[in-house]
Amino acid sequence: MNARSMAQFIEMPKLSDTMTEGTLVRWLKKEGDKVVTGEVIAEVETDKATMEMVADDSGILGRIYVQAGGKAPLGGTLAVLVEPGETPPDAPAATAKATGPAGPSAPKGPSSRAPGGRSSVTTTGGRIKASPLAKKIAAGRDIDLRGVNGTGPGGRIVKADVVAAQHGGAAKARPAQTIRPVAGPDDKRVPLTGMRTIIAERLLASKTQIPHFYLNIEIDAGPVLALRQEVNAAAEKSGGNKYTLNDFILKAVAVAATEVPAVNAAFDGDSIVHFAAVNISVAIAVDDGLVTPAIRNAQSKSLLDLSTAVKDLAARARSKKLTPDEFQGGTITVSNLGAYGIDNFDAIINPPQAAILSIGASKKVPVVNSDGQIVAGDRMWIGMSCDHRVVDGAVGAQYLAAFKKLLENPALMLI
Repeated sequence: MNARSMAQFIEMPKLSDTMTEGTLVRWLKKEGDKVVTGEVIAEVETDKATMEMVADDSGILGRIYVQAGGKAPLGGTLAVLVEPGETPPDAPAATAKATGPAGPSAPKGPSSRAPGGRSSVTTTGGRIKASPLAKKIAAGRDIDLRGVNGTGPGGRIVKADVVAAQHGGAAKARPAQTIRPVAGPDDKRVPLTGMRTIIAERLLASKTQIPHFYLNIEIDAGPVLALRQEVNAAAEKSGGNKYTLNDFILKAVAVAATEVPAVNAAFDGDSIVHFAAVNISVAIAVDDGLVTPAIRNAQSKSLLDLSTAVKDLAARARSKKLTPDEFQGGTITVSNLGAYGIDNFDAIINPPQAAILSIGASKKVPVVNSDGQIVAGDRMWIGMSCDHRVVDGAVGAQYLAAFKKLLENPALMLI
């Protein structure tokens, strides 16, 4: 054990880029147990998933301040490590912020902020986020925008905020009427987990603050299914990797994004960010909801690399082994419900990205061939939801055309 002259407090770590607090799901150690550096000691639910928390120090788990089910803000004290025979100290004052079974009762801190949430911080890198009209009015009326709360998308200051600030108030958005369900005595009420709460907040922000538009295209899946069958037959003989249809879809998403890079972008106030790398966020269903870890630099990966990466991410997502970094940096998302028998659907954009692909099932259907005959064919529907602030209809159509060409001529992806 590493020698130390004083107790070492265990604090709530930052396990995701948008995390502001965490819920202690369960302790894997109990008071009095020996703890070794790097050992998994607890499971913490963040806004994205339930993750393992490892020990940064070695020692004896002297006292647990926040029990299972309790919440704590980032940096909140959860427990303490002591030396053998050392008396554990009382919880520090910071622990008063913790809530739940063990943490002292205190007003709950601010919830995790979804993109577009209200905030008094309206600057990015020193630049004030305000509409041109708001800036013009503020300049004409000698109003300092640094003291104005923004109520526009992403905390952006709009005209109403400036006018309200001049009259000594803040712009008030009309409160939305909440229609509550009427629950009967036999109905079951399940409290939202932290993850489902954040999912609800982010999806609401996306759907209400991002101007969605939708495109759909039918694809002849016959060529890619034939190639997949051929490749897997060879793999079966050699013991190589078995490929799914989704592996080819991910490859097509990445290649098409290099051909039509305007979709690989994001809206950022008064500018649009065009990403150099294609980092594909893959929607994976887990017990608590949905996670979207990213395959980085997908444009540079082979079909085998993508297949291996998505299998690894899916396995570790379901066993709660993903790291915080793997949830960050996605630039375009793929949601595939074809395996669940869904023919077509329109997904909600994963902010701050500008596009998400919705992959439907491949099915045998009657089609008219080039000779005018009705024959059996393999068809699948692909949907694309776009942020109209970033992606115009023509650009989205160009991207889907490139995507369609690759799946209908899959050899082009392997060159």
